[in-house]
Amino acid sequence: MLRRENKNVSRQKRHRRVRKNILGTAERPRLNVFRSLTHIYAQIINDQTGTTLVSASTLDKEVKGKLEYGGNIEAAKVVGAEIAKRALAQGISKVVFDRGGYIYHGRVAALAAAAREAGLEF
Repeated sequence: MLRRENKNVSRQKRHRRVRKNILGTAERPRLNVFRSLTHIYAQIINDQTGTTLVSASTLDKEVKGKLEYGGNIEAAKVVGAEIAKRALAQGISKVVFDRGGYIYHGRVAALAAAAREAGLEF
């Protein structure tokens, strides 16, 4: 009998498969995206040292004040612009995009486009 997996298990498998090839360095850290039903999170990570350099999410005070709801495309655009602003303030201009196993569509694509528009290169 075949066992059906839920969507999150499949996403985690995809993410592990992609992460074999994506590595964030000091020169070009990794921009990771995680989305839940009600929020979206973005982190810029240096995998060589295992540290998070910059983060932004719909739960941050600056971002939360601009939003009515954190689980839509408008919220993703705000988080993308905020992560880019914070990264540029830290001197980070080039990143490697890690979509976290999600399809590059909707909120993930909106976050990436807003980050590019605000000055990040990937």
